[in-house]
Amino acid sequence: MSVSIIVGAQWGDEGKGKIVDMLSEDIDIVARYQGGANAGHTVCIGDKNYVLHLIPSGIFHKHVKCVIGNGVVIDPVALMEEIKMVQSFGVKIDGRLFISHNAHLIMPYHKLLDNIREQGSQKIGTTGRGIGPAYIDKYMRTGIRVVDLLDRKVLREKLTRNIEEKNQILSKVYGKTEIDIEQLINEYQEFDKQIDPFVTDTSAYLNNALRKKKKVLAEGAQGALLDVDHGTYPYVTSSNPTSGGACTGLGIPPTSVKSIIGIVKAYSTRVGNGPFPTEQINETGETLRTIGHEFGATTGRPRRTGWLDMVSLKYSLMVNGINEIALTKLDVLDDFDNINICVAYKKDGKILKSFPTDVQTLESVEPVYRSCNGWKKKISDARKWKQLPKNTMKYVEMIEKLSGVKVSVVSVGARRDQTIVR
Repeated sequence: MSVSIIVGAQWGDEGKGKIVDMLSEDIDIVARYQGGANAGHTVCIGDKNYVLHLIPSGIFHKHVKCVIGNGVVIDPVALMEEIKMVQSFGVKIDGRLFISHNAHLIMPYHKLLDNIREQGSQKIGTTGRGIGPAYIDKYMRTGIRVVDLLDRKVLREKLTRNIEEKNQILSKVYGKTEIDIEQLINEYQEFDKQIDPFVTDTSAYLNNALRKKKKVLAEGAQGALLDVDHGTYPYVTSSNPTSGGACTGLGIPPTSVKSIIGIVKAYSTRVGNGPFPTEQINETGETLRTIGHEFGATTGRPRRTGWLDMVSLKYSLMVNGINEIALTKLDVLDDFDNINICVAYKKDGKILKSFPTDVQTLESVEPVYRSCNGWKKKISDARKWKQLPKNTMKYVEMIEKLSGVKVSVVSVGARRDQTIVR
């Protein structure tokens, strides 16, 4: 059995799309295991960028099969738009895309509730795509799954129960217009006709492929520090982007996992609210944002930026069991005279021994930095390790030394070819 898991090791936006696309050359199946259309994975081929939200990033390789697992919450509107978009690029989808019959669906009322709650006193900074409310219904055991679309009677019973409850909240609490049940049933049964050719028992499909010695790449969305259990709660996503989420989100055994690859940005970014110890609300932060094009692929929101945080990264490496790092966007640091790495946190004058996941502590820590000399050279044309400036090598080696994990891939640009494999 051979499964490799791709994990965003920070707060998301680490460049997972590019690395998954690159690794897919030697992979049979790429499977997405959690999250929804709130994630944007960008693949750059030539001079064109392709932004995917639900379809796995291996879709641009003709030989690769792509799976959307049971752990993903699917917005049918977003999915159909994405399928049409990919097909418009001349990419064949039929016979290559498989959608879990057990995946939960995002309904219009989930989006309404998501946006209403985000206007309240405790703003998380969600994308408003209905992800959280959909997972709430999943764990309340009232969710609508893909398989429910097959039976109009079952769909009607479940939707009637859900919408009666949601209408009470929408109309009585928030003064919003009630949802029409019949219109929603008809709309979603139309979706069923469109996605039915792709629906399968993906757990059985994946396990059968593993028995045949196929290579599977499990693709996570967001980042480990946004994990609902292990992240900076409550400023987290609503699922488990950590490596453990791959097995439950795909229905594959832990014994099938061969390697766990952490995608790490050469600096740090965060979208939405929540603690960010190394954030640079100054010229440095603005420079990182501008050069790195740090704007959300899904929302277009400007990302918060800062120096690489080794304290949070080492915590992420531990929780995920990451055994190799793919370092991305190293070229963004080309013009800096000095580059800082956070090597410890101080609180009340004392060095903390571990990464604190409670917001109160994390918001009050003082980062302790180690400074590295910049290289002041363009590195985007480098294709081999030895072609990099010495100070670039030293920076990467410093990350390896501090983390205890080998950096096996170095990305020096957005394109496929702008990658160094060590």
